[in-house]
Amino acid sequence: MPKRYRDMFPSEPLLRNAHQGRPSAAALMTLNYFRIAPAEMPVETYAEHHVLMNLNETPQRVLNWRDGSEFDYQFKKDDVVLTPAGIKSGWRWFDEAHTIVATLDPEQVKWFAETELSMILSQQQLADNQLRSDPEICAAARMILDAMGSSDKASAIMFESLARVFLVKLLQSYGDTEPEIKALSSKFTADHYRAVLNYIESNLSEPILLEDLAAQTAMSTSHFSRVFRQTIGSSPGQYVINYRAEQAAKMLGDPTLPISEVAIRCGFSDQPHLTRVFKKSFGITPRSYRARNAS
Repeated sequence: MPKRYRDMFPSEPLLRNAHQGRPSAAALMTLNYFRIAPAEMPVETYAEHHVLMNLNETPQRVLNWRDGSEFDYQFKKDDVVLTPAGIKSGWRWFDEAHTIVATLDPEQVKWFAETELSMILSQQQLADNQLRSDPEICAAARMILDAMGSSDKASAIMFESLARVFLVKLLQSYGDTEPEIKALSSKFTADHYRAVLNYIESNLSEPILLEDLAAQTAMSTSHFSRVFRQTIGSSPGQYVINYRAEQAAKMLGDPTLPISEVAIRCGFSDQPHLTRVFKKSFGITPRSYRARNAS
């Protein structure tokens, strides 16, 4: 019987994401961060895909037993090892591990690839990748890690978007597609998302135009709109609206802050504008939301 990868790791993770919101990119994967002493994992067959991403600054020796073969190599910073579900794999590492491990449920990956990216994956779904340097995938994972470890970054909208950036890049780079199907190539990177998010955060109280967001990525507005929607799952404009509403919900936790002031700080034209958007997002008015969370 295939095992879950996280049940075999010889330590509890320091950080672990929680599934948030509706079925989503964040809900179909588990991201764990480990920093532990030298150890070994026995050879097992796993029901999930698992992706190991190395954060160690110094290369370290690692043994990987993989479907009857032994690999002895130097695991360098930003190296990635991807093991599809159903492949026997075991590990031994000789120095302290500083690693992000992502596990993905194959059925959910299939659903996401088909419905969100129009990708038809093979039965294996992901390429058997024994070792590859991939700074972009590691950068996307580190952004999720930062969000997991920072309470002021605990935004469901941001977390889902980070998860989508990671998952889309993973499927673009490692998806094992049927021969007649081409994988989507949107060229929207984790760095692009970071630049867009930083701009939105810095200008939350101001009007934010599509041209402003596209400028952060050095893309044309039409190309930016297309690749943003393909990767994040919503238009840039809708993302900004949702983000404003979510930040307003956080500010409503301060009972001394007038709702009209919350509206202005979050970039709404006035309190009625905030109320319309907030009710659409959360199902209740800002006033009712504040009262419910105060009780």
